[in-house]
Amino acid sequence: MRLPTPEEALPGRDRPLAVPERHAVLGTPLAPPYPEGTAVAEFALGCFWGEERKFWQTPGVVSTAVGYEGGYTPNPTYEEVCSGRTGHAEAVRVVYDPKRVSYADLLTVFWEAHDPTQGMRQGNDAGTQYRSMIFVRSDDERLAAEASRDAYQQALTRAGHGTITTEIVPAGEFYFAEAYHQQYLEKNPGGYCGVGGTGVACPVGLQTAD
Repeated sequence: MRLPTPEEALPGRDRPLAVPERHAVLGTPLAPPYPEGTAVAEFALGCFWGEERKFWQTPGVVSTAVGYEGGYTPNPTYEEVCSGRTGHAEAVRVVYDPKRVSYADLLTVFWEAHDPTQGMRQGNDAGTQYRSMIFVRSDDERLAAEASRDAYQQALTRAGHGTITTEIVPAGEFYFAEAYHQQYLEKNPGGYCGVGGTGVACPVGLQTAD
């Protein structure tokens, strides 16, 4: 339940883990290069099996992939991440068409798909790899993420929930997870999914009256 220091982190490896060429549901590239005109966003919100499905089901999303981000260990394995000695969170990469779905829309999916008040856990899943994170690539994304967090905090407070613990940090290296994790819940329809929201709607992008 404690993040390691860089000195404590596992050394990892130089070679990336192999991933399938195509998305099992959408048929699009899993790794770059992505279709022209698309943009990339990355989030962490608990077990990445469920979080990836939330996003590939979102209209306007072109591709998704699961991986590890936010820590120190290069090209970690799933077992290494679960040890708590990499600093990484289980993350999802979202490749989307900004003409069909906005970054603000993706933030709404993010907030409503999990409970962002739980710190180093999500439901029954406990550990640093399950913490809530938004990885931003520009000042505009950071401002949008902060505004959405503040708006959702108000909604959560009104509903009796606690304080958001989500980290909003600059995007770092995204390390693709093993092939069997990619689109896991499509390949294993009865598979475990620990991601669950609070039931509180996110007011991002909406005109709301107090």
